[in-house]
Amino acid sequence: MESFDDGQQVTSFENICKILADLWLNYRSDKEFKDFIEYNDIGLPLAFFIDSELVEHTELAQQYVVETWNIFLAALGIEDSGWENLQEMFNNIKE
Repeated sequence: MESFDDGQQVTSFENICKILADLWLNYRSDKEFKDFIEYNDIGLPLAFFIDSELVEHTELAQQYVVETWNIFLAALGIEDSGWENLQEMFNNIKE
C-alpha cells in the first residue's frame, strides 16, 4: 500500500490499526498527544473499530487510517519500518 507522502508503506494495515488503536485507548488523555488525538478524531477511533473487528474497512476508511498513520510517524520523527507495536515505535524515537 502506498502512503500519502510518496513513500512506501511498510507496516501492514493490520498492524497500523493495532498500533493506532493502542494509542487511542491508552494515550488519549496524555497531554503530549492532546493535539494529535484531537486532530485525528476520525482516524484513531476508526483504526480501533477496524482492529476490534467491529467494522470492516473500506477504501475510504483505509485512507483515513493511513493518513493518521503518516501524521503519527511525522509527529514522532520516525520512518515506517514495518512496526509491530506501539512500544517498539516509542523505543526507537531519536531524541
